[in-house]
Amino acid sequence: MADTTWDKTHEAQFGDYVELLKPRVMRLVIFTAAVGMFVAPADVHPVIAFASILCIAVGAGASGALNMWWDRDIDAVMKRTSGRPIPSGRIQPGEALGIGVTLSVMSVVMLGLFANIAAAALLAFTIFFYAVVYSMWLKRATPHNIVIGGAAGAFPPMLGWVVATGGIGIEPVLMFALILIWTPPHFWALALWRNEDYKAAKIPMLPVTHGTKTTRNNILGYSLLLIPISLAIGFTQIGGLIYFSIAVVLNIIFLLGAIRVFRRSDADNLADSFRVEKQLFTFSILYLFLHFVLLLAEAVLRGFDLAPTFPVLL
Repeated sequence: MADTTWDKTHEAQFGDYVELLKPRVMRLVIFTAAVGMFVAPADVHPVIAFASILCIAVGAGASGALNMWWDRDIDAVMKRTSGRPIPSGRIQPGEALGIGVTLSVMSVVMLGLFANIAAAALLAFTIFFYAVVYSMWLKRATPHNIVIGGAAGAFPPMLGWVVATGGIGIEPVLMFALILIWTPPHFWALALWRNEDYKAAKIPMLPVTHGTKTTRNNILGYSLLLIPISLAIGFTQIGGLIYFSIAVVLNIIFLLGAIRVFRRSDADNLADSFRVEKQLFTFSILYLFLHFVLLLAEAVLRGFDLAPTFPVLL
């Protein structure tokens, strides 16, 4: 008689397939892509907008599945990821690869049909960049993995803009740059907090290869670089006085958090150090979310001619 205990224990449930697609990452992709589409200076039919966002979401999920398929060995080592569907045995690697490839092709083809070829090409490049350039190459090859690889997460607002307009302007480039430069301090704060995990998995994150002091210096440096990009958006046609004013406050809080992390040393109380790093990591999520909420609010106010006047310089 066949042993059914293993099958019942490891049988994949619907939630496992959802987890395979990295829904938390997908939510950010959906939101920033939708904002990029909504603030663009072009009208998009609601059906096309919904279908395009769905395609972008499926493409993001496909990238997540391919990433989990490739990283299954290191996911099994790290405490934070050991419970994922593949290392826990609930989904087989070949199945995850098949899902990732199928969803990738489907999302790109459908976006080309619903929106335009430029958007489909950019989505295909985004999936390739995350699954191949970042996951298969940069992540295990260089401590600058998250600096360059952050581009994959920065493409969604640009994708939304291209869906609406078919082209690129200064605004989507700045939205792209905002996420690109935000990514290193966001993830390095996590890397300091979860340093032992990355050491165990032998991933060359900056704290592992260059130590915590260098990582803290870089967090502060990138936080300073983030400020002019964030504020520059306020002087474009998608920004405005409300965006700029609140962005100033958000950048001050972010910079103060980065300075607190910068001032820490290995001699400090570890629990206190982790608390500071966790606070910066947590606030960084709110920081990025509020920037895009503000852009959305500015677009809505402009639609009702209620946006305060503000100079457009870029």
